[in-house]
Amino acid sequence: MRAFLIDQHRHTLTTLLLLIFFSLLAGCATRIPDDQKTEAQIYQEAQEALDRERYLTAIERLQALESRFPFGEYSEQTQLELIYALYRNNQTEAARATARRFIRLNPEHPQVDYALYMSGLAAWEAGRHALEGLRLSDLSQRDPGATREAYADFERLATRFPDSEYTPDALQRMRYLKNLLAAQEVYIGRFYLRRGAPIAAINRGREVLEAYADTPAVPDALAVMIEGYRHLDQTEQAQRLQDLLAELAPDHPQLASQGRFVELHPADLPDKTLLQILTFDLLGGRRVR
Repeated sequence: MRAFLIDQHRHTLTTLLLLIFFSLLAGCATRIPDDQKTEAQIYQEAQEALDRERYLTAIERLQALESRFPFGEYSEQTQLELIYALYRNNQTEAARATARRFIRLNPEHPQVDYALYMSGLAAWEAGRHALEGLRLSDLSQRDPGATREAYADFERLATRFPDSEYTPDALQRMRYLKNLLAAQEVYIGRFYLRRGAPIAAINRGREVLEAYADTPAVPDALAVMIEGYRHLDQTEQAQRLQDLLAELAPDHPQLASQGRFVELHPADLPDKTLLQILTFDLLGGRRVR
């Protein structure tokens, strides 16, 4: 009896496997090649892939749709969804290029604001690590390009479409990026001081005062300029800025007692040690003049 049941089980299992096998064969035999599919069929496949978060498949389907039906019924929506799929698949440069192309080809489209927002978001993602952790690496190697591009896209969105549903988020991101870019200028200014280039350092500080005057980096920018002018022995200009710093941020760490100014990078010191470079001289010794 037991042997009979085992044989029955094997027979049933074999039958099921054969049914699955022939079902798969039938599916392969009836698969429609892309060149025989309608625009609606390919678009539906792309939608299903997006719904399942299969972004590589969605990208392939949307690109096939663009290639076969560049002026079809779904052409504009295809471009918009391709921007999203590329962004979600971490292809930020491709997402930005697709967004820029959409904006260029469809300047009056009702979803241009979305394309601008996604372009900024892709640049934000590409540059979000570029300016973080600035204290841990040589700032001359940093490229804030993507961050600046994100800021420019969000600014265009806020200017052209102040009532867009995407503008509030863009404005918040702009505020964060502005603070980050201002900090970048300060840190690069300090790098120039360390390398004996006070004029370049002063220019970096001035950029903060002119372009990022409403950011927390302003006191540090003033300190960079003060130190730069002291390196140039322009004591009168340095003192005017020091008075302004004392007024704006009386507790600034480079303001010592009795009106003295603490230089982080004295001009007459030799090139810095690795420890000083990594800590921006906070652990490498300072001189008070």
